[in-house]
Amino acid sequence: MAVPVNDGLFTMEPPRLVGGRCEACGEYHFPRLTTCPYCSGDAIAEALLSERGTLWGWTAVTAAPPGYRGEVPFGFGVVELPEGLRVITRLSHPVDDFTFGMPMQLRLATLHTNDDGDEVVTYEFTPRRVRVVEHGGGRR
Repeated sequence: MAVPVNDGLFTMEPPRLVGGRCEACGEYHFPRLTTCPYCSGDAIAEALLSERGTLWGWTAVTAAPPGYRGEVPFGFGVVELPEGLRVITRLSHPVDDFTFGMPMQLRLATLHTNDDGDEVVTYEFTPRRVRVVEHGGGRR
């Protein structure tokens, strides 16, 4: 059985990040908070965020952070979503494969197996393959 690393950060089927949208100013944020980080409004609606974004920045994590039970190295970076926010995230590939503005796709990744034998999963972004269509002698 798969269990999320932290309840409330993402949905499992299909994988989507769970953010908030302030009903006063309309801004999105992640993770979902009880108060808007932009205007301090307290009317926050749950918002399932886009599963696609663009890579904004990245690095490699080569030493395990305290309490981390997964494998290293792994990519770590920032993905900008269409909602206008940037999400700090785990990345799926070695950092040498990344380029600024690269299209990215949300997916779930197994971190480790817990003491009950469950797979502990988290969210990460991976490069999205963009299909190039040849049309009338040109590319689209």
